[in-house]
Amino acid sequence: MIPAGIVLAVAMLGVVIWMLLTRKLREKYAFFWILIGTAMLVLACIPQALYAVTEWVGVELPVNLLFSIAIMLLMAVTLHLSWEQSQAEDEIRRAAEDIAILRADVERLQNQIHTNDAGHGAPSNEPNDV
Repeated sequence: MIPAGIVLAVAMLGVVIWMLLTRKLREKYAFFWILIGTAMLVLACIPQALYAVTEWVGVELPVNLLFSIAIMLLMAVTLHLSWEQSQAEDEIRRAAEDIAILRADVERLQNQIHTNDAGHGAPSNEPNDV
């Protein structure tokens, strides 16, 4: 019987790789999730490694270490996504400002064209007799 931890780790890695191949996940995010999935797979295959790391770090119970690592990872992901969102908001604001300026320029040029057409009549293609 295959342990549930191995099945979950392989499933996670499979989903991440599928999302990467279908371009639903960018490479910079996929690397992070592949790293986490690989760590999950190693810990599922070699549970003694968790005990060794727990002892090395000086944590009382392995489950406390897992929860601490999970909380730190979630905080890191949240911080990174907040930074990405801030960058995107700045880009959207700049793009909206550029569009507003371009729209004002187009309206000004349209008004000049309409003013010139109304004041001088339609331009003629016939040569001028001098």
